[in-house]
Amino acid sequence: MTSLTIRRPDDWHLHLRDCAMLKAVLPETTRHFARAIIMPNLVPPIVTAAEAADYRDRILSAKPRGSKFQPLMTLYLTEDTDVRDLRAAAEIGLIHAVKLYPAGATTNSSSGVRDFTKVKRVLENMAQIGLPLCVHGEVTDPEIDIFDREAVFIDRVLDPIRRDIPDLKVVMEHITTKDGADYAREGGDKLGATITTHHLVINRNHILVGGIKPHYYCLPVAKREEHRLALRKAATSGDPSYFLGTDSAPHTDANKLLPCGCAGCFTATNTMSILAEVFEQEGALNQLERFASLNGPAFYGLPANDETLTLTKGDPVAHPDRIETDDGPVTVFDPQMPLHWHVSE
Repeated sequence: MTSLTIRRPDDWHLHLRDCAMLKAVLPETTRHFARAIIMPNLVPPIVTAAEAADYRDRILSAKPRGSKFQPLMTLYLTEDTDVRDLRAAAEIGLIHAVKLYPAGATTNSSSGVRDFTKVKRVLENMAQIGLPLCVHGEVTDPEIDIFDREAVFIDRVLDPIRRDIPDLKVVMEHITTKDGADYAREGGDKLGATITTHHLVINRNHILVGGIKPHYYCLPVAKREEHRLALRKAATSGDPSYFLGTDSAPHTDANKLLPCGCAGCFTATNTMSILAEVFEQEGALNQLERFASLNGPAFYGLPANDETLTLTKGDPVAHPDRIETDDGPVTVFDPQMPLHWHVSE
C-alpha cells in the first residue's frame, strides 16, 4: 500500500499552553487534526466555565486563517469544583470532559486532587449527565517507584471509583503499560484509553541509555519494551477501547534542559507520519483510521469528521527539528527512524 485516505483525525489529549506559545504551536495541530480535547493545566488552571470560555476564545483567535479546527474544552477538577457551574458548562456544550490530575503527578498539577472522597459528588453528577472524566492515572506516593505508578493507580484509585460510580465514563489518558491496556480493554463501553504517539516509539532506554535525553522525558514516563509492544498491539488492534491522544506538550528547549527539566514530548508536527510508519510496521495500516479518526468520536458521542486526509508513501519526510516561538525554540519529537508517509489534504 502506497496511499491511504482516512477520515480527518482528532487529538483526544492536547496541550496548547497560552499566549505566544499557543500562537506558535496551534498551526502544527490544525494542519492535520479537526478537533482536540484541550488540557486545562494552565497557570492558573481552567477551573470554571467562564475561564474555559475565555480560553476557547483565545484558541479560536489564534487559529490560522481558514482553519475549521474545533477546540473541545475541559475543566480542571479540584476539591472545590462547583457542581452547578460544571453542569451548566456541559449542558451548553462548552466543555466535553473534566480532567483529573492527582496533585503533583505532572506539569502544573499542584492544584489537583489529594483526597478523592472530596470529589465524589462531582463525579456522581458527571455520571448523571454523561460527561467523561479524563484521568492522569498515576499515584504520587513517594514510596511507589515511578515505573509502577500507573498500575498502582488502577488498583488503588481508578477501579474503586468505577465500582462506586459505575455509570461514570472514564478516559485513561496516555496509558503506558500492559496493565493499562488490559484494564481498558476489559472495562466495557464506559471506559476508554488514549495512547500517545511517543509511547508507541520509545521505551525507557531511549531516555537513559548513552546519556540522559531530556526531549524523551515525559510523564507518565516511558516504560520497559514489553509495555511499548503491548501499546502497539492495542493501538493497531482496531479495538474501540483505544484512540489517539497525542499528549503533545510543548516546552521551550531552555525549560527542557534545566537541572529539573519539564516533562513532555512535542509531537503535533509529525504525529500522522509517525503513526503511519508504526501501523505499517505492525501490518495494520487498515486500522489507522479506527485509532486516529473513529474510536475517539464514538466514545465521546460525536460524529466522525466528514473531511478526509491522505497519506502517501514516498521519499523520507523532512520535518523541522524545532518550532520557533517568541518564548524560545521547541524541539519536535525525533522518532529515530525514517518517516516515509507524507500527509496531504
